[in-house]
Formats: sequence, structure tokens, C-alpha cells
Amino acid sequence: MISKATILRGLKTNVVGKKLFVFEEIDSTNACAKTLAETGTPEGTVVVADFQTAGRGRLGRRWISEPGANLLFSLVLRPTLKKESAGILTFFSAVFIARALENVTHRDIECKWPNDILLNGRKCCGILLENSFVQGKVDFSVIGIGINVNQVSFQDDLSDRATSLFKELGHEFNRAKVFQELLRGADTLLPSLEKGETRAIMDDWDSRCRMFGKPVTILHGEERISGTALRLNAEGGLVIDTPTGESTFYAGDVTIAQ
Repeated sequence: MISKATILRGLKTNVVGKKLFVFEEIDSTNACAKTLAETGTPEGTVVVADFQTAGRGRLGRRWISEPGANLLFSLVLRPTLKKESAGILTFFSAVFIARALENVTHRDIECKWPNDILLNGRKCCGILLENSFVQGKVDFSVIGIGINVNQVSFQDDLSDRATSLFKELGHEFNRAKVFQELLRGADTLLPSLEKGETRAIMDDWDSRCRMFGKPVTILHGEERISGTALRLNAEGGLVIDTPTGESTFYAGDVTIAQ
């Protein structure tokens, strides 16, 4: 287990991680962070655990992680955003994670719409965003992040799509140092979010996305749509050129044709 003292030693952030809750085991870091946010915990509060008994991914899926091998944490933000602009938070998260992982792996990190982080073409990180709105504005946002750091193996149905830093680089990583890099990355990028400098965030994300101009298939509910990925719109929706014209999607699972 990573101790709170180890995480805070030399961290030197302005906002992120100033309030930190560390658990050996918890049901869900997002659930805990949401409860804290509802009771007024300040922006930058972080909840981290060695293991989750009820970890969740996007669309209600379970997030399965080997105990003590990875990083499972949630970050509370209180951005001054209108409800319709809240989608930028996913891209903000992806960018600070990608930058941090590049710093520790010295490898290119790819962003895949809507919320995956890829290393060598395989998923090493997922993001779960849960927002609370009041009068059309974001009251708080809980950003749940799961990063496969030292996990060695994955269940059969994930083995060809999931990976870890250990699997790709061939050595174990100091989880505390990786975590510190992530917290610093979030703290560094946070002022851009607060100032509304979203174009720079989106440009960084775009530069890491390799699906544009390629044939893709998106699973949207029970519907499967194929076409060419064109771009993101201003709200972060994926615009696809389909046989019946351009369509925009705000959720779904995307597969890039090989």
C-alpha cells in the first residue's frame, strides 16, 4: 500500500492533492469522492485506494484491477463551467494523464474517444466522469481514473485490448512516483481549465488521437454505425461521415478498422 506520507513527500502542488484520502480497500473511490463533494470538500481533493471492491467503468461496467498493482483514484473539481461545456472535463483529464504518463514512460501516449488512454495501441487507463449540476452549471465534478501500472495479466476477454506500463516497458514502476506525476500534471493544467482556455486542451487531445480520417465502427446502444471519423465538434462529440450523411455521437464504443 502507498502511504499518504509517501505521496505527499515533495509533491508541491497548489490545489490538487492538498486534501488526500488514502485507503487500502474501498468500494469505489468515485462513490467516496462524490460523498465528500456533496458535503463541501474543496477542489483538488483526491481519494486513492489500493483496491476497489465495486470499481466502475463507463456505462456501468466493472473496473477489475489486481490489488496493489495499479493506481485507482478520484479527483474532485469545482470548475466554473456551464452544463453544456462539461464535456471538456473528459479531455482535460485525458491530456493531463497522457502528459504525465509520457513523462514516466518516455513513450508516446494516445487518446481514444471518448475516454481511453492507449500505450502501444492498447488501453492502459480509463476515465469515469460524474458531474453534479445546479441551475445549469457544474456544481462539482468527480473524475475517476484507473491506470494499469504493474499488472501482469488480464482476463481473457481483455488480453488483446488491455495493457499496463509494466507489460509495455518490461519493468516495475514506483506507483507513488507515477501518482505524484499525475497529481502535478492535473495541478499544472487546472489553471487553463479555470481560465476557459479549452482550445489548447482540445488541440493537445487532437494531436494524440489517431482515428480521424480512418474508417470506424461505433456501438451506440444497440445500434452499430460505420463510417469515417471526421472530427470533434465544439462539445466534444464525435462526428462521423456515414453512408446517410454526417452524424454526431456523444457516447459509444469506437473500433478503428485495421
